[in-house]
Amino acid sequence: MNEPEWVQHAIWWQVYPLGFTGAEKSATQEPAAAHRLLDLIPWLDYAVELGTSGLALGPVFTSETHGYDTTDYFTIDPRLGTLEDFDTLVAEAAGRGLRIILDGVFNHTGRSFAPFQQVLAQGPDAPTAAWFSLDWPDGAGPGVEPGYRDFEGHHHLVALNHEEPAVADFVVEVMEYWLGRGADGWRLDAAYAAPSQFWAGVTRRVRAAYPDAYFVGEYIHGDYAAAVRTGGIDSTTQYELWKAIWSSLNDANFYELAAALERHDALLDAFAPLTFIGNHDVTRIASKLEDPALVEHAAVVLFTVGGTPSVYYGDEQGYRGIKADRAGGDDDVRPLFPPSPDDLSPIGHPVFALHQELIGLRRRHAWLHRATTTMLHLSNEVLAYRTALGPDALVVLLNLSHEARRVGIAGASSVLAGQAAVDDGTDSALVPARGWAVLG
Repeated sequence: MNEPEWVQHAIWWQVYPLGFTGAEKSATQEPAAAHRLLDLIPWLDYAVELGTSGLALGPVFTSETHGYDTTDYFTIDPRLGTLEDFDTLVAEAAGRGLRIILDGVFNHTGRSFAPFQQVLAQGPDAPTAAWFSLDWPDGAGPGVEPGYRDFEGHHHLVALNHEEPAVADFVVEVMEYWLGRGADGWRLDAAYAAPSQFWAGVTRRVRAAYPDAYFVGEYIHGDYAAAVRTGGIDSTTQYELWKAIWSSLNDANFYELAAALERHDALLDAFAPLTFIGNHDVTRIASKLEDPALVEHAAVVLFTVGGTPSVYYGDEQGYRGIKADRAGGDDDVRPLFPPSPDDLSPIGHPVFALHQELIGLRRRHAWLHRATTTMLHLSNEVLAYRTALGPDALVVLLNLSHEARRVGIAGASSVLAGQAAVDDGTDSALVPARGWAVLG
């Protein structure tokens, strides 16, 4: 385990800055508003009030469009502001005890990335030609565009050649630069598309200078534990659990969630996954669920199982948004936020209060970071599990039925959150219809 000690207390508020601040959709040197990164500062106290301990920022570096087509890894996107704005944000966050992790797109770049432009200008003899996987036509010279490996068919995203030592040197330099400016770690975008040995070499070198840096890789499918073990990273995104949460709630099939939690427990033997019920790449949980009232149940699972929880901005207000497979299809889930928390609609207050309650519970039981689950009751519509680490334990009750249900509670005696009527004589509790409870 390389995970820094501070991560066991981490709960992230994930923000996509380009959308949050209403930045232009494409690069411009003359944005309509300056210093947009500073628009996050009025929200720092909100993040603290929510109970989170850090900001997980989406891309902030100069890019062509959505941030995942980076063109300059050492500058802040002009649509967001300046290096000084970044430094101010870091200082303001640190003053409130909030950490910051950055989104690093090191699998691919935008076409305007200077080393790729050098290839286009100078041809096969360009000193950066080995940075990319290129297919040159016969007789190619300066000004001739080669074929190149891209990212998943997106031709404007140029894949880096991770076998090239200069690429590893560059990524190390970028990571250390921003860690030196106050960042606490990195989300590694599309980490699954780069070789594990690349990540292992990079993280080893960066940790030599920044031993408390945190590295979480984006992995959607596959062997998460192997990715951590061979890649030298601390964590991966837990997409399997995300899918099981909303799918089991929609289908009234807690067997799916129970199976996913069993596999999740196996991961916790090796590392603490990054858990979530929403992020910048998926339909919002309030839209994904056929019954939005079950957002409560989804949040209960997120905050009572092992891992490092992340809350995507707006989910804590019950925001809706559907991701579509088309140009601009992410816009609905990457919205503009108002200037300050005072401008939020009161409609979201109950969902915010729910998140506060559950995050508070999580922070009072920090051992949940590595807790594993044991099923106490399992049926299609009713689930009870004991989540524990050593002698510490909680009991979680979830009822999807339209009738109250009684379940065993394994010696739990008090309701810490939610609603249930505990009967000590029968070691059971009655959970209301469509209700939930966390017991201690």
